[in-house]
Amino acid sequence: MDIEKIKSLVKKNKDLVLKAERDLWKIPEIGFKEYKTNAYMKEKFKELGYSFTEADGITGFFTTVDTGREGPTVLILAELDALYCATHPECDKETHAVHACGHHAQLAAMLGLASTLKEEGALDGLSGKIKLCVVPAEEGVDIQYRFGLLKKGVISFTSGKPEFLSRGYFDDVDIAFMTHARMTDDPKKLFTLVQGMNGVIKKKMVIKGKAAHAGEHPYDGVNALNAAMLAISAVNSLRETFKECDSIRFHPIVTKGGEAVNTVPDEVILETFVRASNPAALFAVNKRINRAISAAVAANGCTVVISDIGGSEPLNDDKNFAAFCADIIEEIGGKDCLDDARDVRLGGSTDMGDMSVNFPSVHAWVFGAKGTLHGSDFSVAEPEKLCVNAAILEFAVVRRLLENGAEKAKEIIENFKPVYPSIRDYVAHKKSQNVERETVIQNEDGSITII
Repeated sequence: MDIEKIKSLVKKNKDLVLKAERDLWKIPEIGFKEYKTNAYMKEKFKELGYSFTEADGITGFFTTVDTGREGPTVLILAELDALYCATHPECDKETHAVHACGHHAQLAAMLGLASTLKEEGALDGLSGKIKLCVVPAEEGVDIQYRFGLLKKGVISFTSGKPEFLSRGYFDDVDIAFMTHARMTDDPKKLFTLVQGMNGVIKKKMVIKGKAAHAGEHPYDGVNALNAAMLAISAVNSLRETFKECDSIRFHPIVTKGGEAVNTVPDEVILETFVRASNPAALFAVNKRINRAISAAVAANGCTVVISDIGGSEPLNDDKNFAAFCADIIEEIGGKDCLDDARDVRLGGSTDMGDMSVNFPSVHAWVFGAKGTLHGSDFSVAEPEKLCVNAAILEFAVVRRLLENGAEKAKEIIENFKPVYPSIRDYVAHKKSQNVERETVIQNEDGSITII
């Protein structure tokens, strides 16, 4: 099928895509709470004639389109969740959630792809299966809520894609692809490809002190907030040891800082991510950060429980698959439409990284947004450019991978080397990263034990 036919089939469903972008923008929800968004997507899939499998006990679902001919399974993903940005003028006034990362545009594009696959001739000449999945909780927000779900046994991981991997939902997948909103000042550019993104460890630190009247006898208290501030400073003092090539990031917030201004804070909670471009650096730096936090807390007479949760693996777009996608992008928009950044690693993180260690994967970026990702000025400036082009790229990738007996898909899969021997080995490794322990003990004899 030539590229003009691919475009025309997708554009037949343009109105559905553009309406979905606006509808979904108005119902932003945080990860594992995307109830309205999930319901909207399920209803649209039903209207298109799909049956699907729902994730047990959480949001998200998937369906598989079988071409009727043997071949690999291509997974196309879209993310359900929004994030918090209270200063965004269009955020939900109660929850402060907003799609300031453009995940609603992914969902709109997914509906474009799903509707296109129902068009006459869309599957002609293809071999294999196409798995469409809407997945929850990519953004790393509301960590305490997710820790609660972990303790209740509702989830095993705080992000949606690792959770779906652990449940076996992707056991049949051979290759994975998704798109994401991006901004550009160059109107000629339609898409960009990058090298990858950082991995991340998610952290919560509960620092315990002793309450006392802050004005009358603060000397009888142990100030957990002072310990937290010193802990942050202690980690900041390590920054000169972070290697530029490892792209280390540490950015803490205080989610609980005390109960009353006239009481010495006896419990303070910090949350942070530690990010790095490779696992070795990530785990090494995280150990040093834990040591700095523990020493600072101990110096102030407090104790601390540090919870480390395995976040996202570093994303590495498969080079062969990315080159294949670059050729398709040139087909779609000509030589100049690709902002080729395949030598650039972004400092953020995504659980698409967890896909990339198990299957050849590409996380492509589509222009059409403006403002700042995660910022109060983010918006979809050109919905058709973003959402319709994303659907065109997704359909073109599916077509090119699975045509001619799935020749290209088989070639990319054959040359891919997974990081782990199996998905089960990956899951076991990820679970081993989840550690909660009290790292400072203030002994009765005045000595301190740091674990």
